[in-house]
Amino acid sequence: MKSRTGSRRYTLIGLLLTALMLFPVYWMLNVSLTPQQDMRKTPPDLFPLHPTFEGYRAVVDDQMPYLGTSLLIGLGTVALTLVLAAPAGYALAKLRPFGGGALGLVLLVAQMIPGIVMAMGFYGIFLDLGLLNSWWGLVVADSTIAVPFGVMIFTAFMSGIPGELIAASRIDGAGTFRTFWSVVLPVSRNAVVTVSLFSFLWAWSDFVFANTLDGGGDWRPITLGIYKYIGNNNQEWNAIMATAVVASIPATVLLVLAQRYVAAGVTAGAVKD
Repeated sequence: MKSRTGSRRYTLIGLLLTALMLFPVYWMLNVSLTPQQDMRKTPPDLFPLHPTFEGYRAVVDDQMPYLGTSLLIGLGTVALTLVLAAPAGYALAKLRPFGGGALGLVLLVAQMIPGIVMAMGFYGIFLDLGLLNSWWGLVVADSTIAVPFGVMIFTAFMSGIPGELIAASRIDGAGTFRTFWSVVLPVSRNAVVTVSLFSFLWAWSDFVFANTLDGGGDWRPITLGIYKYIGNNNQEWNAIMATAVVASIPATVLLVLAQRYVAAGVTAGAVKD
């Protein structure tokens, strides 16, 4: 009885904490359905008593190009991150190159540099190269955040791959690249999903790089498109929150679909005793 009572107590506490953390998400949805004339109502309605979809119509009319740009930047960041991080992780984990330990330290330190500092450095470089206000410039910038993390994840995952698996592929005549492509990378599927997920989420939610490197171009992501509804004397809060709701859908779907891959063991079933 004591064990059952304690379990119920912990469950109740967990539900209360979850509700507290999810309340901002609910409030965002509530405001997105609230008519503009009721925004400053005191006290505010806890439920949308007179729901309106004006905000969502504004998203469809105004924000779709920005959402498309964010999707393009996110997918580009994922592709560039995987191309750079997966081979680097394999080299650090299995090939043990000279200076690998120092490189790992550099990657760790790189993640501690504030984004605004990197953004200002990129601004000067992109200005000279003519990459300002371009989506591929944002892909390169966002990848600088994702690649160090990806290399560390791939190194940790690939270090756990049994050496016998790689030795067997080499006995069969596979070279270094063939071993990486045909053996190591398929076994590291969970690492690929993990790195891809976080790379996409970083690029999708980026504001610092976007605001610094693409403030006035035609290829602006959704984090800048939302400013279309914010002015000095007017804020269209239902459209702002509707945009936030729509923009959070891809990230939510990806998190739900990828969670089991992120939590799974990377070498499960790779070698049988």
